[in-house]
Amino acid sequence: MKTRLILKPGQPGAKRLVEKYGNALLCVRFKYDAESLQRLKTVELIVERAAWTPPPPRYAGDTLVPLRIEVTDMPLRLQAKAAGGRWNPEKKLWFVKYGKIVGTPLEKHIQVDDS
Repeated sequence: MKTRLILKPGQPGAKRLVEKYGNALLCVRFKYDAESLQRLKTVELIVERAAWTPPPPRYAGDTLVPLRIEVTDMPLRLQAKAAGGRWNPEKKLWFVKYGKIVGTPLEKHIQVDDS
């Protein structure tokens, strides 16, 4: 199935659903199933609200974090270098400031110390 359109409450095509679901309506999606030749209209609803405190960041923005990037992964290596990363040949790791990679694909390559 392929999603082609996502509507927010109040947009044309979602107004009747706002009347039905009120403030619980988060979005309306139109999905298309090529096998059954059908269009499906789905809704995403809020079913619960609760107070939440985000966890503290794992690293401060200026903390150098080690990244393990495969030697053959040139695009990621170039991205690490562009973010100001430095290669440490002894440890075979890249070191980059966390603030430069947060929210990027590089963040998944942080080498966690298991000691």
